[in-house]
Parts: sequence; structure tokens; C-alpha cells
Amino acid sequence: MIPPIARRFVAGESAASAMDHARELNDDGIGAILNLLGEHYDERGPADDDAQTYCSLIDEIGETDLDACISVKPSQLGLDVGEGVFRENLERIVEAAAANDAFVWMDMEDHTTTDATLDAFEAQVESYPKMGLCLQANLKRTPGDIERLAGLPGKIRLVKGAYEEPSDIAYSDKARVNEAYRENLELAFQVFDAGVAIGSHDPEMIDHAMDLHEEYGTPYEVQMLMGVREDAQRELAADGVTVYQYAPYGDKWLSYFYRRVMERKENALFALRAVLGR
Repeated sequence: MIPPIARRFVAGESAASAMDHARELNDDGIGAILNLLGEHYDERGPADDDAQTYCSLIDEIGETDLDACISVKPSQLGLDVGEGVFRENLERIVEAAAANDAFVWMDMEDHTTTDATLDAFEAQVESYPKMGLCLQANLKRTPGDIERLAGLPGKIRLVKGAYEEPSDIAYSDKARVNEAYRENLELAFQVFDAGVAIGSHDPEMIDHAMDLHEEYGTPYEVQMLMGVREDAQRELAADGVTVYQYAPYGDKWLSYFYRRVMERKENALFALRAVLGR
């Protein structure tokens, strides 16, 4: 059972609890991006099992009127086992999505997975355009990847990047990452007709996206994590902005919760107050 302290960041352990959370979000005008926790499997069995869980979740979403979709990690679908395993499981998920008219997001992991993830996205999105791919602004290669994907259907989600990468391929200075984010965001608004997702809690970047929307007319949405700036999520939605919350669920919640607590000072303070009962 997930303790109350972790429920701020995790939408329960079961698909049913995740669906309930999605309904609550929809009541506030916010869409849900559901992610089953799990990654870096070194055997095929767990990867196949999680792929099947995603297929079942898509079927469940398809039977409702929920504004909800899924987001998958390549290593969760078997990329560490073999690229063929990853491709097979992704294809199964996309087939389930096509049968239910559902949207599929693909997360991006560390730089060693970038090419395989891009290749898999390209292979699927041509035949099923209701897909989106995450790109990371801290990687120096990202402008080229945006240009590479520009002629394809589908959306991109731009994030700043959370992985520690080698300095020869990624920016580490916060100011330089912010600069790269702004530059990549403008390029994305110029070339992606299907839409751009701003995967950021940074008010300056969200304001920049609004300005770019006014300039280029490109559809956009804001995506934020469950448990982070949720008041801002509701305020943006109330103002007519398309907002989606990335809501993870599942029994592998402990390591995810630890990362969320450690990455921001306010999260750590929240956890400390909960432990102290204040």
C-alpha cells in the first residue's frame, strides 16, 4: 500500500486507482497522462507484461469518455533486452491505441537510448499519427532531432532533461539549459503543425510558449507532474490552456517517490512536514 506521504506524487498502485485519479483531474479541466511505473528491465518477461498492462489500460480508457492517454518508457518495453523486443511491444501498444483512438506518448530516457527511441517513433507515427515523443533541451543534438521529425505527423513534448549526461553532448549549466529550451521551443513551434507540449513547471517557459503560440499559431499544451504546482495546473486550465498531468501509478512507486522528493527543496520540505505530522 502506498503511504499517504507518497500519494501526492503517485496515483495509486492499480489501473483502477489511476483511472479514478484521471476522473478527478477531468473534473478540474485537466487531462491525464498515465504512466505505469517500471523501467530498465533486463529480461523479456516483465517488459511483455507491462506492454500487456498498457494494452489493457488503453482498452479501459477506450470504454470511457475520459480525457486520458498513456506514456511509455523504451526501457520498460524491453529496449535493454533488445531493440526488437522494444519495437514489438511498442507496436502492440500502438495497435491497441489505434483500436481505441487513443494517444500514445513516448518518454525519452538517457542519451544511449535516443536513436533507438527516435527510430521507433518514426516507424510507428507514419501509420498512426496520434503519438508524441519527448525531447530533451539539455542535449546538444536536440535541434537536429526537431528538424528530423519536422515532416512527420505527431507531437513533441519538450523537457529540460533530468539525466546526468556527458558534458560533450549535453549542457549542464542551468542558464544554458534554459537558453536551449527557449531556442528549441521556438524551433518546435515553427515546424510542428500537430502541436507542441511544454513539459515544464517553469512559469517563464510557459509564458514563452504562450507568446510563441500567438506568433506562430501552433497548438500547444502544458504538461506537469502529479504533485508539482497543482494549483498552477488548475489555474492554467481555468484560463483555457490545455493542461495535462503526468500521473504515474503502480507498485514500483518507491524509487519514483524518492526522486520526486529529492529533486526539489519544496518537495523535501513537504515530506518532512508529513513525517512530523505538521
